[in-house]
Amino acid sequence: MPAKRLIRHLPGHDVRTVPHAGWASIKNGKLLALAEGQFDDFLTIDGNLTYQQHLPDYMIAVLVVSAPSNRLGDLLPLVPAILAALPGCKPGLATRVAL
Repeated sequence: MPAKRLIRHLPGHDVRTVPHAGWASIKNGKLLALAEGQFDDFLTIDGNLTYQQHLPDYMIAVLVVSAPSNRLGDLLPLVPAILAALPGCKPGLATRVAL
């Protein structure tokens, strides 16, 4: 699972995958509501999330990672941009990182 392997490249952050949190069957809106109570940021590769959900309704920042795929090899080059973007992410807004 690429996301699970990506965790070790995000040191200093409490990172959990959706399956690890036990939320694998939960859809985006409810997922954001659950995550906002436990995390500051929600990292996703689902670029459509920002169009499907009204982000100001949620007190969690969304970081959208734009990569060619969710393969670890495609995500690793974005790690510096992810780490740089996280401190500036604001609740209710989406921040996008890409190469």
